[in-house]
Amino acid sequence: MDVGRKRELEEKVYAGERLTREDGEALYDSDDLAWLGRLAHHRRTELNGDRVMFNVNRHLNLTNVCSASCAYCSFQRKPGEKDAYTMRIEEAVRKAKEMEDEQLTELHIVNGLHPTLPWRYYPKVLRELKAALPKVKLKAFTATEVQWFEKISGLPASEILDELMDAGLESLTGGGAEIFDWEVRQHIVDHACHWEDWSRIHRLAHEKGLRTPSTMLYGHIEEPRHRVDHVLRLRELQDETGGFTVFIPLRYQHDFVDSADGKIRNRIQARTTMASPAESLKTFAVSRLMLDNIPHLKCFWVMHGLSVAQLSLNFGVDDLDGSVVEYKITHDADSYGTPNTMHRDDLLHLIWDAGFRPVERDTRYNVVHEYDAPPSLAERRAEPQQVWA
Repeated sequence: MDVGRKRELEEKVYAGERLTREDGEALYDSDDLAWLGRLAHHRRTELNGDRVMFNVNRHLNLTNVCSASCAYCSFQRKPGEKDAYTMRIEEAVRKAKEMEDEQLTELHIVNGLHPTLPWRYYPKVLRELKAALPKVKLKAFTATEVQWFEKISGLPASEILDELMDAGLESLTGGGAEIFDWEVRQHIVDHACHWEDWSRIHRLAHEKGLRTPSTMLYGHIEEPRHRVDHVLRLRELQDETGGFTVFIPLRYQHDFVDSADGKIRNRIQARTTMASPAESLKTFAVSRLMLDNIPHLKCFWVMHGLSVAQLSLNFGVDDLDGSVVEYKITHDADSYGTPNTMHRDDLLHLIWDAGFRPVERDTRYNVVHEYDAPPSLAERRAEPQQVWA
């Protein structure tokens, strides 16, 4: 990057000026990763100090049966396939209650677009989960699922959200966003929910008092300009509603040959390479610098690995998600080595080891517990430390 342009961008960041589309594309063009990290870390520190948030949560995927066949997805199955499944409500409750002793605070529920499950199944499962775990927040369903509920129920999204909220819904999830630009989206997505409906449903949720996450799937066939366009759409919607709590860049995953049936379901992996750690860190940094109105930036450690998750805390990230327990959407893809579960103590030591202060939060980013500052470097050097792979 031209030295003058680099100085101009740095001055804008330190002055707190809003960056433009051209600025975002220029940041992606830079190969100076340390410089990008310094700018993003400055912005992250202004917003969140040395705090790193996490929660104790459990992911539930109630069904992997899906009417869509998105080109990047390794999770979906068709009715009748050997490893297709749909949980009975009692099974979902049993799985959720397995973490009751760990002071679970959130259930995160995302599913396939099941072609025959009735609409009433979904509010009913929320009611049963809330009855079984009344103190646990329910973060459930993507905007894509809500649009699917419109189709199968004949109800408008406003009524669907009202009923789900009455059943205990605390937040939508951020999925279904992928990449909003149609130039890319038409090649990777096989469902009817695009920017217009995704934004409509999140806008409605925000009007009703829900606070929601936002996401972007990166590292496949998109270019940096598509990522910049994506975050600018979110920034504009956030200016309007103020309802997004966090932005989550999600790393696209290659498939592996599924041992159950030998199929590779990811149809674009032959012409793609997964994002490198450096590309992931650049994406975190640019996202933090562009999204000046979304308070938190999350690294979903399951998709990035624990070492990159620690590094990301110096590239704008201030949230590491949570304990997760089981995330089939990623582990049905490349299964490249991240654990299924991180317990509270694991997350605390991961954050302390990176030199930050852990803060346990709830779904709305209210503080549950603030922990001690990290030990000094001298203290850590005084005894052997765990190495995070």
